[in-house]
Amino acid sequence: MTDTPPGRDSGAGLDARLVVERGAFRLDVTLTAAPGDVVALLGPNGAGKTTALRALAGLVPLSGGHLRLDGRELDRTPPESRPVGVVFQDYLLFPHLSALDNVAFGPRCHGVGKAEARARAAELLRRMDLADHTGKKPRKLSGGQAQRVALARALATQPRLLLLDEPLAALDARTRLDVRAQLRGHLADFEAVAVLVTHDPLDAMVLADHLIVIEDGGIVQQGAPRDIARHPRTDYIAHLVGLNLYRGRAQGHTVRVDGGGDGHGTAAADIVTTEDLTGPVFVAFPPTAVTLHRDRPTGASARNLWHCEVTGMETHGDQFRAALTGDLSLLADLTTVSAAELDLRPGVRVWASVKAAQTHAYPA
Repeated sequence: MTDTPPGRDSGAGLDARLVVERGAFRLDVTLTAAPGDVVALLGPNGAGKTTALRALAGLVPLSGGHLRLDGRELDRTPPESRPVGVVFQDYLLFPHLSALDNVAFGPRCHGVGKAEARARAAELLRRMDLADHTGKKPRKLSGGQAQRVALARALATQPRLLLLDEPLAALDARTRLDVRAQLRGHLADFEAVAVLVTHDPLDAMVLADHLIVIEDGGIVQQGAPRDIARHPRTDYIAHLVGLNLYRGRAQGHTVRVDGGGDGHGTAAADIVTTEDLTGPVFVAFPPTAVTLHRDRPTGASARNLWHCEVTGMETHGDQFRAALTGDLSLLADLTTVSAAELDLRPGVRVWASVKAAQTHAYPA
């Protein structure tokens, strides 16, 4: 793990160790964040992200650990009494209430007078660029508008912890792009702690200051988004950020990877890097760094050359992504024209090359 946030003597912000045992599954993660921080929880299905979020909200009891918010113990505080706002994946707006009344609902439940609650709701909706939609019911709102109403409703109670459960998952690709940018602006103005659960690495990279990657109920890596993207430490993270990742042993500029990297290769393979290291390391390079040849290249500048077989192909944006195995198992991105010229298809044998300057090695 990397870059664990330091503790805060002031007690402000979030200080939690969430231990939840449910049958054979055990979640054990530590979260600390200062007011103004946005933390994203990433991980595969079943890793424990949603369980962690529900534990913070008080919807799942802790089996152990602790939960403190601004120095206040929340372990035994019922959900409705916690200074926590939640934006659910499907927003869960009250269908019979207008946008204004949806947002005013929380303050009213906390004893705020009707006029003041509606005034607070109107101001929040104005900040969300929804001043012209206050009287609309949820069925009359677009997906992006409903997401912003749900966010305004969560903020209306002035929470000290904001929880967002896949807040952009229900949006189409075009709307998601616009709303992501808007949400980033709203979170930047939020003065307490925000915790985001998402499967989308782009959401996490754009919205969060700090990423925590959870696998099998535990933290496998954490740090700033740029550090996670540059130094992945598991296959799941490498796949998220679009890198070929290998673990091996370095001796100078050469890394010996046993079994072809991820276990699908037939023998040990060497990767030449620009870094001069000794001992256990990771090596990563993007699929775009891989060049494919039908015949073994001669006089090429690439220091790395492996004989492989194409095992699969799929479209990837406006390119093709080829999966290969052999001396090394790897992914390669190439244009439609290049794929056609090479006559690529499963079963074809090719040579894959990567320049040493396009690899990146770092201690394991």
